[in-house]
Amino acid sequence: MANAEKAGRTPAKVAGLATQDNAVNRNRLNLLGIYGPENSLTALVRLPNGRTKTVTRGARLSSLGQVVAIDAHGLILSARGETKRLSMPGS
Repeated sequence: MANAEKAGRTPAKVAGLATQDNAVNRNRLNLLGIYGPENSLTALVRLPNGRTKTVTRGARLSSLGQVVAIDAHGLILSARGETKRLSMPGS
């Protein structure tokens, strides 16, 4: 076992592959993750105010819009007659 693993630290190579600089814009809505069964996915989002929230299809995100779909690639929001896809950072 490597020294970093023995000490409970993440090896530098793994940390480098798992992180991205500036992947999250703190002033906007960000998708942090998607989980659950394929026919009933749930998304974890970070709101512009810094709070995190779990959402499913149909959820309203105040003035940011309504979640109309969630798939393996991201979620789709509808707001003011427009739809937009929110993708996972780095994808």
